[in-house]
Amino acid sequence: MSTSFLPTRREMLASSFLTAATLPSLLAAGPKSVGVQLYTVRGTLMKESEKVIQTIAKIGYKEIEGAGRADLLKLLPLIQANGMKAVSCHVETPLITGNWEKYPNFTAKPSVDEAVESVKKMGAQYFTMAYITPAERGDLDFYKRTADQMNKVGEACKKGGLQFVYHNHAFEFGGKPGERPIDVFKERLDKKLVALEMDVFWVSVAGHDPVEMLKEWKGRVALIHLKDKEKGTPVQYVESVPKTAFKEVGSGTLDFKAILKAAPAAGVKHYFVEQDQTPGDALDSLKKSFEYLKTV
Repeated sequence: MSTSFLPTRREMLASSFLTAATLPSLLAAGPKSVGVQLYTVRGTLMKESEKVIQTIAKIGYKEIEGAGRADLLKLLPLIQANGMKAVSCHVETPLITGNWEKYPNFTAKPSVDEAVESVKKMGAQYFTMAYITPAERGDLDFYKRTADQMNKVGEACKKGGLQFVYHNHAFEFGGKPGERPIDVFKERLDKKLVALEMDVFWVSVAGHDPVEMLKEWKGRVALIHLKDKEKGTPVQYVESVPKTAFKEVGSGTLDFKAILKAAPAAGVKHYFVEQDQTPGDALDSLKKSFEYLKTV
């Protein structure tokens, strides 16, 4: 019998090496590039910027989402010097709603066009509305107006080469079905102009399954926040959860294997680890979440 088809020893060794080299990446079928929402490290970020950004890069994160335009602009050279990219930036909510008096911490009041231009200069792709403060929240008509304003700003973002995104919390799920903020947004937001940044923690806190919501919003979820939830956290529609409710990814009750499997079909392009509260060093928490995501 001919043996010409049998592999040589060198070929067998090469094949064995290739299998060993590729096996970990096959096991790590999670997102190709994982980023950090800088809100996680807000306590030390501006005081120890170099240390914080360098540590985030050393952990293995490749992308950054800013928690505010001003800080992200200051940090951008450091982010880039450490081989990372600013992909998204949370912007001032009154840029969209116009209610600057509800946000006294914002002293400057730029125009939408000025804000769009600044985010574009960062090299970021996403102009993200992060939060509607309780003081500003209103009735059904308020959310209809807000959705219309999001569409308007979304048009300005599109003209500027950016994608407008809205980030959910838990309050959007409270109220009568069909009249909840999330229902208004789903119906009224223009799919071509406004995408969702789904925070899986807050979806779960509000009593919903993130996987099912990813399916429900198929094609409309551009970004996703990854954070885990402590077992026994009660369902609620306000953000006043115990600090201990926030867990590192893989340390709580959420099914991240299922979430990450469902995310691409929903349209998710970028994944950001965020932990609003950490039991100790926020950088240690970011590392723990990253190490888990490498195994998913």
